[in-house]
Amino acid sequence: MDFCISIQMTRWENGYGVGNKLLKYNEKRNKEKKKKDHKGFEKSWGDKKEPTKCLAVLEGMGFRVGQGLIERLTKDTPTFKDELEILKFICKDLWTNIFKKQIDNLRTNHQGTYVLQDNRFHLLTQLSSSKQYLEEAPKFLAYTCGLVKGALSNLGINSTVTAEVPVMPACKFQVMILRT
Repeated sequence: MDFCISIQMTRWENGYGVGNKLLKYNEKRNKEKKKKDHKGFEKSWGDKKEPTKCLAVLEGMGFRVGQGLIERLTKDTPTFKDELEILKFICKDLWTNIFKKQIDNLRTNHQGTYVLQDNRFHLLTQLSSSKQYLEEAPKFLAYTCGLVKGALSNLGINSTVTAEVPVMPACKFQVMILRT
């Protein structure tokens, strides 16, 4: 990401020389970050924090999209009575608009915790159903967690959304309402 930004700055500020210095700095930094793995290939991740940073960016993108989608979907609907009604709307209408199907199961403990279960989650159906991808599958859910969190945020509910994959391609999204 730094490298792309520095190229753009080189184009904008080339007359002042600032962009050239930044480009050289980023090229040097990228060379230092690249390390060899045990087979001699270059690793693309500089440190252990990079993958979590990327997941946070994906979740942030989903958050913004969720805010926009829920705003459009709810413009002609009456106001919701409670949290459960909002979650039902997300499970039926929002999920149908995004994934062309409803959530398979919605459970709650009536104390602010909701579990949304999708037995054939669209983004995981393309992966193999074997156990070898089970550890990597949650990475594909960061964007969707952001979607749900953004939709809830725009409806006035502060929450945390986590996802787990018990069996491929099923997944569960746990929504915990944060009370202030």
